[in-house]
Amino acid sequence: MKDDIRAPALFFAPFVSSAMRVEPQWIDYNGHLNMAFYHVLFDRAVDEVFSLVGFNQDYVDTRHASTFTAECHILYKRELTESDQVRVTAQIIGFDDKRLHYYLEMRHATEGWLAATSENLSLHVDLSSRKVSPFPADILANLALMKAAQSMMPRPSTVGRIIGIPPKAAPEERSGELATETRH
Repeated sequence: MKDDIRAPALFFAPFVSSAMRVEPQWIDYNGHLNMAFYHVLFDRAVDEVFSLVGFNQDYVDTRHASTFTAECHILYKRELTESDQVRVTAQIIGFDDKRLHYYLEMRHATEGWLAATSENLSLHVDLSSRKVSPFPADILANLALMKAAQSMMPRPSTVGRIIGIPPKAAPEERSGELATETRH
């Protein structure tokens, strides 16, 4: 008989995904990774980290629940090109009984530069009712363990960033432009 007691999860700060390669068919007419495939790479890394928390195919099959992404905000920082390898780090920002807020960074696997970031909010969903539902106690415990393991990590500066065009500075705040403008 299979024992229902799970060993406690072990988490690193931050979680680091396996290396993933940019595939040739993902390159767009600009000669770089198409934006949609940044999502694919982030999603593959999320599958890895969520599996550690306890969200995997077995969880879906036995508990009839899963996570759904409610919101995602990606910042594209540097181009990736064919055959580049990346790794994604994951950090829990916060969670409650039904929601998980997390942050991801995609870096070049060998050179270390930042390619993109992704801030996400996922919801725990009962697949029978298709409604948001509370996380089970063991999952909440794993989320708490992961958050505790990451407690010394600083909060990323872009978390909560709002999309928008920054307002132009007043003429007296712009260097070198004041002389060419007329005040009324």
